[in-house]
Amino acid sequence: MSRKALKTAAGAVLLGATIAGAAGATAYSRMAPLDRYLMDPAAEIALARSAAPPSISGKATVLVLTRHGYETAVKGSNGYVCLVDRTWFAEFDNPIFWNPVVRGPDCLNPAAVRGMLPHYIERTKWALAGLSIAQMSERTRAEIAAKTYVLPEPGAMSFMMSKQQILGEQGTHWHPHLMFFVANVSDDAFGANYDGSPVLHPYASAPDPIATFLVPVGKWSDGTPAMAMH
Repeated sequence: MSRKALKTAAGAVLLGATIAGAAGATAYSRMAPLDRYLMDPAAEIALARSAAPPSISGKATVLVLTRHGYETAVKGSNGYVCLVDRTWFAEFDNPIFWNPVVRGPDCLNPAAVRGMLPHYIERTKWALAGLSIAQMSERTRAEIAAKTYVLPEPGAMSFMMSKQQILGEQGTHWHPHLMFFVANVSDDAFGANYDGSPVLHPYASAPDPIATFLVPVGKWSDGTPAMAMH
């Protein structure tokens, strides 16, 4: 697949939990009614676990979204946390922010649990409290200025390898991929977005100082091959 086509396919990347959306997606100016983001808990647990191979997700803690935020539905034993991302994890200028259709199964490794999950939980609290994108951005800048903003430690990454992912305006599945979270680094340091490089960074994350690098992989979490992208 060409670099231009890959970047188009990955044109809507979420903060930490990366979500790839279709080009020209509808811009949502505000949050939809909360019911549109909620799922049946059992279905959400199964979808969250599909983010990573069963050898990882089967022993992971699983979170589900409730009216009060993300809550632990299953206590794991391996330090990983699986959940289904919603689009308020997105970059603030991302057109899919607030899109109630998106469901992004995501499984964070222990380093990402420590460095990225706090942002997911906080963003969710802000969304449920009715904050606007501008207010969220302002609070983020304030945390950075106060040096209370949590940065990911080395090795922070997550799996997004679910066949059931809904990652864009038209229910886009995109491609199974890994995400790597790195603070205060340039794209050049990772060869991101270079012709022939498998490393992608479609959206800048400002004001967040964390870059989320995507690396597509060849199999879904159930082990079946991913179809070639054209």
